[in-house]
Amino acid sequence: MNRSVLFDTETTGLEPLNGDRVLEIAALELVNDLPTGRHFHCLIDPQRDIPTEASRVHGFTSADVAGKPLFADIAADLLAFLGDGKLIAHNAPFDFGFLDMEFSRVGMPLLARERMVDTLDLAKKRFPGMPNSLDALCRRFDIDLSARTTHNALLDCRLLAEVYVELTGGRQRGLSLATDEQAGPITVYVHTGPRTPRLMEPTEAELAAHAAFLARIKEPIWAME
Repeated sequence: MNRSVLFDTETTGLEPLNGDRVLEIAALELVNDLPTGRHFHCLIDPQRDIPTEASRVHGFTSADVAGKPLFADIAADLLAFLGDGKLIAHNAPFDFGFLDMEFSRVGMPLLARERMVDTLDLAKKRFPGMPNSLDALCRRFDIDLSARTTHNALLDCRLLAEVYVELTGGRQRGLSLATDEQAGPITVYVHTGPRTPRLMEPTEAELAAHAAFLARIKEPIWAME
């Protein structure tokens, strides 16, 4: 079993070294790069104010996180969920930097950089010179963005999981619906094991049409024996 975790954070700002903190963390379990349905999600009291400009991005105010657990309260459970496999995020160095800061505050080990998979880096290599934000990738892969009015970490993880499947090999068949109290119905992938090629068998009519097409070409190099 190839287990990895895809995750996202929302924060009070952009600079962990200048006192910005994590206020939301969401993570999805993947097996063979497909979501299993298991997830970790928590709002966190960042122990500081949330600037107005940050609230405009993710929609959270100080009142929303008042009384929520501190990072120290959830750190052990989060570290256990992250496990020891690949850790996938969009603009991963940003999220790694914030979690490193939070784990260091509570005396816990930092995340090994060799575990990092950055979907932004994957997207830039596949689509050089093009917009590669999560919104842009969802639109490019025809993934429904209607529920994404703010940067909710759990919803962003589920959208990124669909993007990640596209970036690493294409969408799989066999979908089911799961619900989330905050985000409503969300389509998730059903894990059925490693991805394998599917044999495509042409019909008799298709074979006949192919033969007729080849008959009009002088010495076709791909003629079937």
